[in-house]
Amino acid sequence: MAAKSDRRIRVHGFGELEAALMELLWDRAEPTSVREALTELSWHRTLAYTTVMTVLDTLFRKGWLTREPDGRAYRYTPAVSRDQYVAQAMHDALVDSGNRAEALTQFVGRMTLDDAAALRAALNSYERRISGR
Repeated sequence: MAAKSDRRIRVHGFGELEAALMELLWDRAEPTSVREALTELSWHRTLAYTTVMTVLDTLFRKGWLTREPDGRAYRYTPAVSRDQYVAQAMHDALVDSGNRAEALTQFVGRMTLDDAAALRAALNSYERRISGR
């Protein structure tokens, strides 16, 4: 469990606890109760049950989570996958850039060879899909 404490939260657009909870729920990949989330976040910092419950409810109301009843409580699941979230964040950043071509050039300039190969494969797949081939 010590490895988690060294983990850098990279979820943008969320507060610190929201980001930690989204990462936790994406990693768990199963409906999670407030109590389970609280227990797993104990490496992060000491939190009150009601704080975690409030933040999970806020993420639910914002549309980031779904929930299902579990007795008198709820179990929470991400409404979108981590990959869908990242894709939307990348799209939003591109739209906000002001100069898409320059933003893409800067983005590509920071890629590793593996990243570039993955991007090339994704573009080829996308082009085949939209051209009907």
